[in-house]
Amino acid sequence: MDLPLNTRPNERMNDLLQRTPDDWRRLGGLDTAEEIQHQPAIWRALADELGAQRARIESFLGDWLADPGRRVILTGAGSSSYIGEIAADELDSAWPAQVRAIASTSLLTHPALYLDAERPTLLVSFARSGNSPESLAAVELVRRNVGDTRFLNITCNADGDLARQGEDRDDTLNLLMPDGSCDRGFAMTSSFSAMLLAVLAVLGRDAWDTRVQQIAQLAQHAEIALQDWAPAVAALARQPFERIVYLGSGPLEALAKEAALKVLELTSGRVLALANTCLGFRHGPKSVLDRQSLVVVFRSGATIAQPYDQDLLDELRRDQVAASVLAVGADHGDQARPDFAAPPLPFSDAWLAPLWLLMAQQFALHKSAALGLTPDNPFPDGTVNRVVQGVTIHS
Repeated sequence: MDLPLNTRPNERMNDLLQRTPDDWRRLGGLDTAEEIQHQPAIWRALADELGAQRARIESFLGDWLADPGRRVILTGAGSSSYIGEIAADELDSAWPAQVRAIASTSLLTHPALYLDAERPTLLVSFARSGNSPESLAAVELVRRNVGDTRFLNITCNADGDLARQGEDRDDTLNLLMPDGSCDRGFAMTSSFSAMLLAVLAVLGRDAWDTRVQQIAQLAQHAEIALQDWAPAVAALARQPFERIVYLGSGPLEALAKEAALKVLELTSGRVLALANTCLGFRHGPKSVLDRQSLVVVFRSGATIAQPYDQDLLDELRRDQVAASVLAVGADHGDQARPDFAAPPLPFSDAWLAPLWLLMAQQFALHKSAALGLTPDNPFPDGTVNRVVQGVTIHS
């Protein structure tokens, strides 16, 4: 049974996302709540770690990204694949080398479409545990089928199979995320944001110090957002929405996919969640809306995208088909203030994605609790698992 939210303002600062730690423990959601809340600390630790690892990382990458004859594949399964989707286009536009996001699940089923035996390839694998069969098989697939290969494993688990198999190999660099990033809960939260910021920083083209400082700046704003947004997000999750639609343009489309997946996972599929782009939503998917629907738009910071986002927000509010239509993003002052807002930051949409995701992670957590589920393990029957099971790798 759900427990009452603490709404007394003088106690909020001592609470964990609007509940006490004891309440979350009784609800079976303490791990997930802590892992959402501690992300700013994880990001700061990541910035420190990247600073310490700079020479090792730069030595491994060399001039790979500067060579148009080479390619980089960002890969992972599930949430990990969305990390690559958020980052890929920004990195591809920054470097002569081709950068693509290809899910490991697609690499395994259609390797002939994605791999070029003659083109040197750097495979960047994102893995929370490093034990999923697709992650391990993707590395071996690329190693067998591409002549000149390198492997960058961005993982949260030093003891995972991916990290262990990459140890002491000249063609592999294991980049471990800070302690605490390997979520104990079912859903990827701090692991997702840490690995996303890591790849943006490691493969970015701005000065190294600038990239590391951006992580620290985001951590500062994340602390404020977690505190300021918490009461409204908790109240929103108590409303009886049956359909959640997340929308985002450009890199934020993949953020919308991750936000929708968090709802599906933590509500054990009881709440339908969809993702799309702001312009694409009108082309059929809009028909999903009814009076039990919530629409959340991740507003882009790109100047050309902003009016498109606002046009759709205005349209959906005029239609009054959905129960609620909300926006998450920077408050630029020249348009309607987002419902969940942060000050304008001179960062790209890909870099800001972890900040906006804090709203969606909290919502999914509170919605799980409101439904009487256990957020740390929403599938006690084992039909869906923290580390995927039941996958047979075929040659």
